[in-house]
Amino acid sequence: MTNTAPHRRALADRLQKAGVLATPQWRAAVEAVPRELFLNPGVFLPESRGHWKPVTAHSTDPDEWVQIAYSDQSLTTQLDGHLTADQTDRLVTGTPTSSSTTPVTVIDMLERLEVDDSHQVLEIGTGTGYSSALMCHRLGEDNVTTVEVDPTVSSRADLALETAGFETWTVTGDGLLGHPPRAPYDRIIATCAVRRIPHTWIRQTTPGGIILATIGTWGYGTGLAKMTVGADGTAEGQIVGHSSFMQARSQADVPVSGDLSARTAYADTERFTEISPRQLDEWMPAFLAQLAAPGAQIVRATTLDGTRLLYLFDQERESFAEFTASRESWTVRQGGPVALWDAIEQSLRAWNAAGSPSITAVSLHITSSTHTYRIGDNPALRWEHHLA
Repeated sequence: MTNTAPHRRALADRLQKAGVLATPQWRAAVEAVPRELFLNPGVFLPESRGHWKPVTAHSTDPDEWVQIAYSDQSLTTQLDGHLTADQTDRLVTGTPTSSSTTPVTVIDMLERLEVDDSHQVLEIGTGTGYSSALMCHRLGEDNVTTVEVDPTVSSRADLALETAGFETWTVTGDGLLGHPPRAPYDRIIATCAVRRIPHTWIRQTTPGGIILATIGTWGYGTGLAKMTVGADGTAEGQIVGHSSFMQARSQADVPVSGDLSARTAYADTERFTEISPRQLDEWMPAFLAQLAAPGAQIVRATTLDGTRLLYLFDQERESFAEFTASRESWTVRQGGPVALWDAIEQSLRAWNAAGSPSITAVSLHITSSTHTYRIGDNPALRWEHHLA
């Protein structure tokens, strides 16, 4: 078996140089926990044209496997909710549904938790179990509870944790609505993205405790929210940076399918856009779009003749926006009860007029009935989402 201690030290050095690893306790955890144990039975590496190459520890040269395990990248461990790398030996297509997040992201989030030795921590989304193991090393396994909705993923994570010498409270089920043991917690950390922070998390956090979670439903344009829970059952905080995680399965959008031309056949309005929808290719405008139209999904498609199409759909409200580009302008057709692009464009205009502040300018206030986002005191940069 390859001795990976030098690789762990090298990883810690890189994380420290990157500015995300700051405390000796977390450095000790990085140097102690073997990441390769949490990648079994294997990973999928991206190939061209949307394909994935399965790689397993047993079929790969040990040195090559270690290089993969300690690379500075997120490693996909499951596709389509069931396929793992040991189940195929050929290139496959599929959508990632579980992964080992890049170490930079993992450590950055753990540092932001501001834990003390006595803190009880709840992790939403066990995944491979690597971040769980880091917390167990830092806090002791009796202080860590982790929740995973996928029983197959959970069982593999449990085995990896046991192999690494840790036994923690692992709960299989819906961490969004469930009530894991040991509540209340001093810290809650979510390693999945959510449309909104469930109020159950706030109720399960001690006053003064911290919740750290990624907000957003698109594959990009999502923000890491850090919130402090108040004694009145509310939470207040900021978006502290970019963050990208797979969607929590109970809050994941249903993919738009079917005949897109039929979905957009009947429009209520048609006009030139004031702002190019290409701005939605950028992170902050994409985040603002999700604040302005929280049910919207962005869909890109290509016709048989190679024409590229761009849409926004809100399936719950049966609304759409369809964009068509000409040489110098864009046309938007909108249909349904919600004018998606009107709402998004209004927010983008206000954001541009305010000097295009970064995502860290966004503050967040949560009650049992609303999520309120704002940038400064500008009423045009305030978004209130009422919970159903």
